[in-house]
Amino acid sequence: MDTPERAGLDPEELRLLVSEVHDAVVRGVEGEHPWAPGAVVVAGRGPVIAVEEAVGWAVRYSAYDAATDRGIELPPRARVPMTADTPFDLASLTKLFTAVAAVQQLERGALGLDAPVAEYLPEFRSAAERHGITVRRLLTHTSGLRPELPLYACSSQEERLALLRAEEPVDAPGTYRYSDLNLLLLQYALERVTGHTLDVLVRDGITRPLGMAATGFGPRPGAAATEDQRPPWAKADRGMVRGEVHDESAWALGGVAGHAGLFSTARDLAVFCRTLLSGGSYGPARILSPASVALMLAPPGLGFAVDQPWFMGELSGRGAAGHTGFTGTSLVLDPATDTYLVLLANTVHPRRGVVDNRVRVAAANRLARAVRET
Repeated sequence: MDTPERAGLDPEELRLLVSEVHDAVVRGVEGEHPWAPGAVVVAGRGPVIAVEEAVGWAVRYSAYDAATDRGIELPPRARVPMTADTPFDLASLTKLFTAVAAVQQLERGALGLDAPVAEYLPEFRSAAERHGITVRRLLTHTSGLRPELPLYACSSQEERLALLRAEEPVDAPGTYRYSDLNLLLLQYALERVTGHTLDVLVRDGITRPLGMAATGFGPRPGAAATEDQRPPWAKADRGMVRGEVHDESAWALGGVAGHAGLFSTARDLAVFCRTLLSGGSYGPARILSPASVALMLAPPGLGFAVDQPWFMGELSGRGAAGHTGFTGTSLVLDPATDTYLVLLANTVHPRRGVVDNRVRVAAANRLARAVRET
């Protein structure tokens, strides 16, 4: 890690950023319950990592006690401290990697941005043709498909695919509705046109060239724990989940899915952010052209959310792009100032609850205020 001054960032604002994340984990937000058992934050500008801090626990609880509405804490010696190298279940940050893999195929001419999805997946022709579902609409969540399907309740892969094939949009074409199904369909289209599974496409096209050795689909036994997954709050009965994908549908699909399943570290995600801020290259590797990166990050974003103050805070409003994940993960990159923020936390450990974005917003605000003109 380098210094904030070398990055052109105010050290006091970054000190406060770290302090506020620490306080949220240890003492809670505004006197409430702790935000997460643990977290890792990395922030930087240009080639400089100015902040890299870990706080709390990667594994703190053995289970969740529904009767007392509390986690059952492990003995101190059995807990696993959070470190800067702890892998996290990225949840929906996986969508960004699927989107990059898709744009790589756009560059190669294997996919067309405005081509009907049925061109690549004839078995989905009925719904896709009637409702005008294109690759662009999958990437911008404007296909009209509902957020999810109970794929975890199916007994076979054939049954899961049949359920997906039968799905009809619930909104008019062009209407925004965030949906995991968009990235699942995109995964199947990618696998069909390339002849490779998504995990291979992500490895060979993104993580290996960039040297992101800690990033990949599970299992990851050393990852931060997520949830004591049981009905009625969860959709499957799996007990305390660690090192396997938290998302129930991605789990039912074998852990490799277009919408969830990747594990990574904050340092690896900093490389991913730097690559995009540099127009698709990192060191000697180039994974996208500058024009493709600009297309992905331009409003409304292809795979990326753009200028969303609910998690980007003051970084939004000038072309910032990023995403969040259900397990407590997020990243934001700001091309206007060449800065990025990766904030990973296991907020669903030991049990999912109401999403609290205040820590994400506060951290983004600190980074925005830290930028010095150079």
